[in-house]
Amino acid sequence: MSDITIHPTAIVDDGATLGAGTRVWHWVHISAGATIGERCSFGQNVYVGNDVLIGNNVKVQNNVSIYDAVTLEDDVFCGPSMVFTNVNNPRSHVVRKHEYRRTIVRRGASIGANATIVCGHEIGEYAFIGAGAVVTRDVPAYALMAGTPARRIGWMCACGERLPEQIDVHCCSACGQRYEIGGNHCTPLGPDAE
Repeated sequence: MSDITIHPTAIVDDGATLGAGTRVWHWVHISAGATIGERCSFGQNVYVGNDVLIGNNVKVQNNVSIYDAVTLEDDVFCGPSMVFTNVNNPRSHVVRKHEYRRTIVRRGASIGANATIVCGHEIGEYAFIGAGAVVTRDVPAYALMAGTPARRIGWMCACGERLPEQIDVHCCSACGQRYEIGGNHCTPLGPDAE
């Protein structure tokens, strides 16, 4: 595993696939069936399940558990102590492994510290889930979500800045990217768009 960093306290089970440049830090456990892309980083005390697919350049901060049936696409950020679930109605005495609900986090999305993603939902590309939010439904691309349960309170640029609220002008003040926003969608406009 050239150019892969694995701390001596970490456990990477035989069969796990890690891409080039990936860093696995203190007390991480990566299960045998996990597939992880290139240039990923796993902070202290992270757990990655068997049925987990992680793209390239994903950053997972301390104390995050990525349970079975979760997919993280490229460039996803998972903040400290955020939570994924995989069963809606867990009981200690009832085995529900056949009832796992898939969760997918699309490219470039960010999930804030201590947020909870209830299973069976899709987080759209470049969405931004605020710290402590509880996501209980699908999240549109570029949506800024906050609260319990999480609701959309605005839109975010792919560069990570909040988009202005004006009705006619939706141009990122940081990078200049323009967006068409209407109803429950936010779409980046190309350089030739009016």
